[in-house]
Parts: sequence; structure tokens; C-alpha cells
Amino acid sequence: MDELPRVEMWTDGACKGNPGVGGWGAWMRSGGHERELWGGEAATTNNRMELTAVIEGLRALTKPCDVTLHVDSTYVMNGVTKWVHGWKRNGWLTGDKKPVKNKELWQELDAEVARHTIHWVWVKGHAGDPGNERADALANRGVDDVRAGAVGSGASALPGA
Repeated sequence: MDELPRVEMWTDGACKGNPGVGGWGAWMRSGGHERELWGGEAATTNNRMELTAVIEGLRALTKPCDVTLHVDSTYVMNGVTKWVHGWKRNGWLTGDKKPVKNKELWQELDAEVARHTIHWVWVKGHAGDPGNERADALANRGVDDVRAGAVGSGASALPGA
């Protein structure tokens, strides 16, 4: 059996006002290659942007990978590693029988996670982790793009990638 490609990924979401203008960012590296992804929405929440960052980062991988995924959102990490199983079992209702917030994003994330082997790593946000700081800068770039009237998302391969 072939070994899966290894990818390290950092993701982050940002929101200026909650709700408000939001952005998401993902920075990934594999071997000697790096990639940046970012985007935003005019009216959103921080939790939606945190989820979108992870979804878009995983979606950008064209084949199954062994991913070490660094997030600063306990909402995303707990949701995907603990809560989602119960939500699915309960027809996408919470323990107190209320609809799961951001259900469509959780469903997208669940589908993306199923494609890969994921090792979840929680990092404290804004605490000097270089990958988290870079993902945060990309999320803020997404906010800036929305404020400047840009539509959609962006991606770049870095020099030498």
C-alpha cells in the first residue's frame, strides 16, 4: 500500500464584528512546497470562517493525504472530533434537540475529513506559533479583499514551491 502524502496545515478565521465582514486563511506545506489560500464573506461569523478555513484547506488537496491540521478554534476541533458523531446520530440536532448551527458547513467538513487521515493539533491563537500567525494574516487578507470589493477567494504558490 502506498504511503499517503504528508501535509502540515494551519487554518484560521477572522471576523470584524461578529457577525460582520469575515475572512479565512489556510497555509499548508508538503515537502518543499507551500501554498496559501484565503477568502472572505461580507456578512458572516467567526465560527463560520473558522469552519470554512478548514474546509477550503482540505478541499484544496487533490488526493487523500496524511494531514497534521493546526487550529486555534476549540469550536472546530471539538465539533469534528467529539460532537459531530452525536449530531449525525440525532439527525443533526444538538443534545437539547435544537438544530445544529452551521449544519451545512459541518456536513461539508465531515465529508472532507473522511477523505484524509487527520491529526488534530490545537494551538493557542495569537501566541507566536508561526503557522497560526501566517494563517491569521491570510484570514485578514480575506477580510481586506472583501472590504476592497473582491469577490471569491485567492490562492498562491510561494516562490520555489
